[in-house]
Amino acid sequence: MGRPSARGLGYGVAAYGLWGFMPLYLKALRAVPVLEVLCHRVVWAVVFVLPLVWQQGQLTALLAAVRRRRTLAILATSTLAIAVNWLVYIWAVVHGRVLEASLGYYITPLVNVLLGVAILGERLDRTVRVAVACAAVGVGWLTLRVGQPPWIALTLATSFGLYGLMRKLAPVGALAGLAIETTLLLPFCGGYLAWAILTGHSSFLVGRPGLDVLLLLAGPVTAIPLLCFAGAARRLPLTTMGFLQYISPTLQFLLAVLVYGETFDLSRTVAFAFIWTALAVFAVYSARRGAPEPVTDA
Repeated sequence: MGRPSARGLGYGVAAYGLWGFMPLYLKALRAVPVLEVLCHRVVWAVVFVLPLVWQQGQLTALLAAVRRRRTLAILATSTLAIAVNWLVYIWAVVHGRVLEASLGYYITPLVNVLLGVAILGERLDRTVRVAVACAAVGVGWLTLRVGQPPWIALTLATSFGLYGLMRKLAPVGALAGLAIETTLLLPFCGGYLAWAILTGHSSFLVGRPGLDVLLLLAGPVTAIPLLCFAGAARRLPLTTMGFLQYISPTLQFLLAVLVYGETFDLSRTVAFAFIWTALAVFAVYSARRGAPEPVTDA
C-alpha cells in the first residue's frame, strides 16, 4: 500500500482517540454496577449495529458466518474473550485503576506475539525475544514492588490478545463480527437487565434521565470507533496502524495521571520505562518487517 491517506489517518486517529478517552464515559457511569454497564453496552450495541449491518450490505456475510460451525465456534470464543475484557476494563476504570488498564493495552502487542508462538507455532525473532524479555522485567519489577502481579493489565492483555487471534482466524468482517458477538451475549445481558428492572435493582429508568441517556449511548460508543477503525484499516498500511494503536493506551495513561490523580511513583516509573523500551524495540522491528495487523480496542 502507498502513502497513508489523510482520510485514513483521520479515521485511525478518531478510532484510537475515542478508545483512549473511553474512561471519561465509563467514569460518568460509576454509579451503575459494573455488570449492568457491561449488559447495557451489549444490548444497545446490538440495537445500533444490526441496522448498520443491513445498511452496509453485510447481512449476507453475517448469515454465512453463522451457518459455518467452525466460524461460529471461533466467534463464540472471541465473544467470551471480549466479554471478559470489557468487564475487567469497566471495573478497572470505575475503581480508579486506569493506569493499570493502560499498561494492559501497552503490552497487548507483545502478548499477541506470544499467542502466535504458543497457538500458531510461529517463530520468535531474536529482536522480539529481547522486547518480550524487557517487558517481562517491567511486569516482574512491578509485581515485586507492589506485592502482587498486575492482574488487571495481564487479564486485559491476554483476553484482548486472544480476542484478536480468534478474529484473525474467523473469516468475517469487523462490523459483522461485532454483530454476531454481541448477539451471542444478548440473551444473557438482556435477561439480566430485564431481571434488574423487574426486581428494582436496575439503575435504568428510575427517574435519572441523564443517566438513562448515557446508558443508551453505550451502543454508538461501542460501534463508532469500530467503524472508524475499519475505515482506517482499508486505507492505511499495516505499519501505520501498528503505530497508531499506541494512541489509546497513551491517552488512558495521561488521563490516569493528570486527570484522575492515580499514583505514578518510582516503582511504576521503572516498570513503565522497561515496557516502553520493549515497545520501542518492537515498533522499530515491526516497521522494518511490516507491522502485524492491529485489532480493535475495548
